[in-house]
Amino acid sequence: MTTIINITLKGIFRDRVFQGIMVTACAFLLIPGLAALSMRQVTELSLTLSLSLISFILLLLAVFLGGTSLWKDIERRYTFSILGLPLSRQSYLLGRFGGTALFVLLASVVLGLAACAVVGFTSATYPPDKPIIWGTMVLCILFDALKYIMLIAVAFLFSTVSTSFFLPVFGTIATFLVGGVTQQVYEYIHSPASISLSPFVKQIATGLYYILPNFSAFDLKVNTIYSLPVPANGLLLTIAYFIVYVGLLLSLAAAVFSRREMR
Repeated sequence: MTTIINITLKGIFRDRVFQGIMVTACAFLLIPGLAALSMRQVTELSLTLSLSLISFILLLLAVFLGGTSLWKDIERRYTFSILGLPLSRQSYLLGRFGGTALFVLLASVVLGLAACAVVGFTSATYPPDKPIIWGTMVLCILFDALKYIMLIAVAFLFSTVSTSFFLPVFGTIATFLVGGVTQQVYEYIHSPASISLSPFVKQIATGLYYILPNFSAFDLKVNTIYSLPVPANGLLLTIAYFIVYVGLLLSLAAAVFSRREMR
């Protein structure tokens, strides 16, 4: 499996994905100028723009690397030669996922360093009312990376059942959009404002809440921007949720992939 992870990383670097990230990261240079347009909350706006840019880049990586990595191997028939080696399909799938997830982590480190440099420059130029809690910012970027690694697991599951790139790519995008609002929908249907909804609709919505991913649990942007404390229990529960959910997704993807006919 380690060999597959290394091959995956080399393939991503060979496709110049990392160079594309570095070019996109140049947008961080524009953030101090844009943040200066805010007369009162320059540092807060700098944090917001920096964290939003990181999320956008990681989303692109999760969708296009996760949605096309396995599909390209099957389409180009690389899978046939690799699986001809003494290697199980499950190990191949997990190796591909591990390499893609590791690249997302590396990208988040590079982007996080760029964001910290930009925010540090902005806060030195325009001192904020509240001090920046750098530890919370690191946690925010880390949990953002975990969120998109979970999205990669979703993309791999779609790739095991699809014969084209449309389902993995657009299915992953749809899952991301839905997973960002599941918590709000759950809170709404269990609030007094949902009295007009039928019990059947509430049961369906509750069932989907437990099936679909809850990406809002990984969002620490508000805590970072406004220097709010982060509850340790919430972080531990989110990590446990990530481990269990990704494990279930990969187990299901491995079971489907092991029974898939290669043509």
